[in-house]
Amino acid sequence: MAKLLIVKTGTTVPSVKARRRDFDTWIKTGMGWDSGGFEVVHVHLGDALPAVAELGDGDGIVITGSPDKVTDRAPWSERTAAWIADAAQTVTPMLGICYGHQLIAHALGGEVVDNPHGRQIGTTDITLTEEGKTDALFGGLGEVLHVPVSHVQSVAALPDGARLLGTTEGDPHHAFAIGDHIWGMQCHPEFDSSIVRGYIEERSAAIASEGLDPDALSRDCIDSADGTLLLRHFADRVRRR
Repeated sequence: MAKLLIVKTGTTVPSVKARRRDFDTWIKTGMGWDSGGFEVVHVHLGDALPAVAELGDGDGIVITGSPDKVTDRAPWSERTAAWIADAAQTVTPMLGICYGHQLIAHALGGEVVDNPHGRQIGTTDITLTEEGKTDALFGGLGEVLHVPVSHVQSVAALPDGARLLGTTEGDPHHAFAIGDHIWGMQCHPEFDSSIVRGYIEERSAAIASEGLDPDALSRDCIDSADGTLLLRHFADRVRRR
């Protein structure tokens, strides 16, 4: 029976957590995870990850977002990156979201930097590449996807062998895949417009100090089924294994 391992690398902002809970809940809900079990490992709090040899044929891995920076090289983050590099040698499906996307890239030889375009927050459009249009997760969703984002770092160089799946105006490496079992996406497919507006409100002072308009960003947030469909496609991939 399929089991979902959620590698939690941080928590959402306090005001959103108080009213909407946290990343792991949104991911499970978005995936419609009603078959098999799940396990949440709080690596940012020091929880130990399971041995890679213990991963079953029906398991899946999701690595969440975080308010931290991959480039800070926190000990817990580097330990998780080493575990990711080992887990990538298996056939276990793996999905990295935001920080998780960056951490997979870092773990497998890519490069993560402060985004030269600055903070990306609100709703953005992912334009799929030809690879993306036929990908197991992204294929069939149209050429342009509407997704929530909130990040200040990005992947500057993909790992060797990675396939670029999608780009945005602020992130040329917004989504990638390695083989047929590893995906990274800079967006937050588990967010809805209410959640990302909560992020904008929480960080409005920093956003304004960077020359952005938090009110305009909030008004431009929209709900889209694209994020949920990406999560459902990953869940289906796990179950099929």
